[in-house]
Amino acid sequence: MANIKSQIKRAKTNEKSRSANASYKSAMRTAIKKVEMAVKEGNKDVALSLLPNAFSYIDASVSKGIQHKNTAARQKAHLQLLVNKL
Repeated sequence: MANIKSQIKRAKTNEKSRSANASYKSAMRTAIKKVEMAVKEGNKDVALSLLPNAFSYIDASVSKGIQHKNTAARQKAHLQLLVNKL
């Protein structure tokens, strides 16, 4: 543990942001998996209804700095391709 007061504060802040980011990333992954499961089951209507929710999670993760914009673009393209193949 740090001895400097500002560094102690910074460690607390880092932990808060790490847990918030992890929580958001988990929710995003769940949304992606829901779309993939709907595609796997062959439910195009369900997949189409879940797709905007997953896209909004992915876009927000980029704006929050949780993941890189190219990663988000790749994920969105992958999901859209899966849904289009149905």
